Amino acid sequence: MAHSIRISYSACHGCVNCIKSCPTEAIRVINGSITIIKDLCVDCGECLRACARKALGLDDDDWELIHAHGPVEALPDPTFFTQFGSFWFPDDAKSVLSKNGIDLLTEEAEDAFDLSAYAAVRIINETPADQLPLISAYCPSVIGLIQLQFPELLSRVIPIKNPLEIAAELWRRRTKSFAPMTLLSPCPAKITLVRDPITKEPSSIQHIVSVRKVAHFLMAAGIKASTPEQPVESNWRFPAWAVRGGETRHISKFAGRDLTVIAVSGLRNTKDLLQQLELGRLRGVDFVECRTCDLGCFGGVAVPESRFLAHLRNRRISTEWNLSGERREMLAELCGTPKIWHMREAIPAKQRLPLSSDLSEAMSRLKQMKAIFAEMPHIDCGACGRPSCKAMAEDIVREQGEITDCIFKLREGISSLAGQILSLADTQPHTIRKRR
Repeated sequence: MAHSIRISYSACHGCVNCIKSCPTEAIRVINGSITIIKDLCVDCGECLRACARKALGLDDDDWELIHAHGPVEALPDPTFFTQFGSFWFPDDAKSVLSKNGIDLLTEEAEDAFDLSAYAAVRIINETPADQLPLISAYCPSVIGLIQLQFPELLSRVIPIKNPLEIAAELWRRRTKSFAPMTLLSPCPAKITLVRDPITKEPSSIQHIVSVRKVAHFLMAAGIKASTPEQPVESNWRFPAWAVRGGETRHISKFAGRDLTVIAVSGLRNTKDLLQQLELGRLRGVDFVECRTCDLGCFGGVAVPESRFLAHLRNRRISTEWNLSGERREMLAELCGTPKIWHMREAIPAKQRLPLSSDLSEAMSRLKQMKAIFAEMPHIDCGACGRPSCKAMAEDIVREQGEITDCIFKLREGISSLAGQILSLADTQPHTIRKRR
C-alpha cells in the first residue's frame, strides 16, 4: 500500500494541525514525528493544506530530470489548461509545449474521456432502477473513502477505468511505443492512481509530475503563446471534467435522454452525499459525481492557480457537445473492446488492521479499548498526537501509546501524585509521634 505524501521530519514542529484535517484518521504525531498509516490514507491532500511549515509535501517525480532526457510524452489532466494567464486554450498549450520538447497527448485524452462518458451511458441504461444511482470512479480519493468508510457502496461504483489510464492505453495501442509517459497531476490521489492502482492492474504511465511543477517551469522559462485564439474545429470536452459537474454534464449530453444526476465537491459534501446514498435516500437518481476537492479538481493541492480563476477560464473554453456520426461509430467500436476501458477486477474494500489475529484476544482488546475510551475526556483535542480520543484508546491497546499521552490523564496523575506527596509530608513515623 503506497501513498504520495512526502514527510520532512526536520520541518515538523508537532503542531498536530494535520491530524485534525485528515478525514480517515490516518495521521499520528508521536514524539514530534509524523506517521501516516498507509492503509488509511486516501491521498486527499487535506493534510498538505493544513501544514503551514511545509513538513508535508507531494511525492512526485523530478520534472527537470524528465525534461532533460526529453522529448516528453505528457498526458495532461483536465486542470492543466487553465493554469496559465498567457495561454490557456488547449490548442495554444499544445502548440507552445511541442516547441519545447513536450508532446501533450490531447487527442488520446479527448478520445478517452469521450469513451468513458459513452460507456457510462451504456452501463447506466443497462442497470436496473433499484441498483441506481451509480457512482463515478474518476476521483481516486473518493474511491479510497468508499473503500474505507462506505464499503457497502462499492457495488455501485461504475466499473470504468480512470480516463487518464484509458488515454495512456489508447496511445500505447496506436503508436506501439514503449516510451515513458508522464502524467501531469493536480493532486496526490492521481499520483497514487499510477503507483498503486485501485484494482492492482498495472498502469501504462511511468512518471507523475504535479501540474504546479510544470506550470512553474513554463513561467520561469518565459514561454508564452503568440496568438491565443481558439480554433473552431476543436471540441475540447475533456477539460470540463476539471470542474464540479463536468463529468455529469458530459454523460448527460451523450445520454440522448434526461438523466437525473447529482454532482458534489469537497470532503464534507462528499461524505454527506455518500451517507445519504448508503441510507437509500437517493432513489430516482441515475448517477452521482463526487470530488473531494472544492470546486472539483481545480481545488487540488498540486495546481498553482486559484481554483476560482481556473473555473472562470474553464467556462470560457468553447465546447462542442454534439457528436458526429463518424465520432459515434469510433466510440461504439472502442466501447466494444472492454479491455480498454472496463475494470478487470472488482474494487476491494479496505479493512482496518485488526486488534489481534486471534479472535478471543481481539475481543478482549476491544473490551479494554472501550473501557479506556470511557475514561477519556472525549474532546478530541489532538494534544496526544492522535486525531481523536477513540484513536488514542485504540493505540493504547495496540501498545503504541500510554494513557499518560493524554494531557488530561497526565494532569490527573500529577494531581493525584501531588496529593499523595502532601499527605506523606504530614505523616510521621509512629515511633516519634507524640502521644495525645
